Amino acid sequence: MNRRTFLEAGAAATLYPAFAEDNKARRLSADPHRPQFHFLPPANWMNDPDAPIYWNGKYHIFYQHNPNGAYWANMHWGHAVSDDMIHWKHLPIALTPTPGGPDKDGVFTGSAVIDNGVPTVVYTGVRPEVVMIATSDNEMIRWTKFTGNPVISRPPGGAKVVGFRDPCVWKENDGWYMIVGTGIKGESGGALLFQSPDLRKWHYLDPLFTGKVKEKDEAGLVAQSDMWECPDFFPLFGKHALIVSTKGKSPYFIGKYTGHKFYPETEGHTDFGAGYAAKTMMDASGRRIYWSWIRERRGKDAFTAAGWSGVMSLPHLLTLRADSTLGIEPLPELKTLRGAKVRIRNIDLRPGKDEPIKGAPGDTIEILAEIELGNAQEVGFEGSRFTRRQRVHRGRLRQDRGAALHRYGAGEPESRYRSRRPERLFRAGADGNSAPAHLSRRLGNGSVRQRARVSDREDVSDAAR
Repeated sequence: MNRRTFLEAGAAATLYPAFAEDNKARRLSADPHRPQFHFLPPANWMNDPDAPIYWNGKYHIFYQHNPNGAYWANMHWGHAVSDDMIHWKHLPIALTPTPGGPDKDGVFTGSAVIDNGVPTVVYTGVRPEVVMIATSDNEMIRWTKFTGNPVISRPPGGAKVVGFRDPCVWKENDGWYMIVGTGIKGESGGALLFQSPDLRKWHYLDPLFTGKVKEKDEAGLVAQSDMWECPDFFPLFGKHALIVSTKGKSPYFIGKYTGHKFYPETEGHTDFGAGYAAKTMMDASGRRIYWSWIRERRGKDAFTAAGWSGVMSLPHLLTLRADSTLGIEPLPELKTLRGAKVRIRNIDLRPGKDEPIKGAPGDTIEILAEIELGNAQEVGFEGSRFTRRQRVHRGRLRQDRGAALHRYGAGEPESRYRSRRPERLFRAGADGNSAPAHLSRRLGNGSVRQRARVSDREDVSDAAR
């Protein structure tokens, strides 16, 4: 079940029995598939990033979270804090559904702002979908919901919309502005624009921007989509950018914002993999930082049994390219996670023979490699870890002739590949010990010139366990 089917079905999801806490902790600690430097909750389910914000010298991130199990249901707002967006400390859950209240069936996605020195979140309550607000102390630990909630109780104009959720809020000279994701069934998605003097009384203006109904063979990122989730709107180097989430992707539009209308000039995708529900924030130095939810590729039975599901993307820096397209790259500060460096050069591979890579300790390895295929059809890396004669983890990276480097095996986002760059992150084991790794090739001769940076630190993220 996902949020769409949940809202349409009108029935609460079944809660499964929780794992015993001590058994769960041991299971998670020993899980070789669990990422070590992507942020994720201590356990159970997470999805959308909610309301990332820099406040009082700290970075706060909230996220959709089910504290009762590793499956989608019972949405709360999880919460964590960081000094650098890399090392995170878990905080108590920020928002929970109020029995009998407008958010009784879930606290969905929203945004955070500072209103006259008061941290304030604007979010979606369900069911039905309404806009709500809550305020907190300076530490963002104790939250109080506005007694006048919901501040918007229905979509404007009685339109036949398929959704009304995920507010994005910002301030202009004449007050607060907000867009809410929506869609007209069978037509297109859109972002509805509202204005308020105080975050409590809202006036509907017009759609900020809507997608166009397009023929199936016409170029365009939002063709045939009837719902935009998690809209995020922000200034970017003299222009404005709108990111929406639809059809499993998070496309962007860049253009001009004038007269409270948005006129896009370029468009593209922010992620070609499992990223979804993107959200951005300004950091302490004014840079625009991008987050997204990395969805599961495992089946429901697998991640429910594992006791955790979903992770946050690494923080990415957004820029504007010379051609007015979106530049997106990992935050430069992530380089601080790198440990010892190992260089290995000029390895000649022969048919049917693997070449062990020695001197690469650690369970989180970044591999930068140059591969000359020669007449080989496939050259790649394999890694495995054996404990008590039982293979508990195995993964493979391969280079096929005429194709980019692909990843096989492990399934965790830390081993995702990036096209056009020979830079890879590969999890080779689950502890700080050396793990056997091999270079392999098939059908012909090839060679590899490669260097590996290895981190054998187990404390790269307070939130990694």
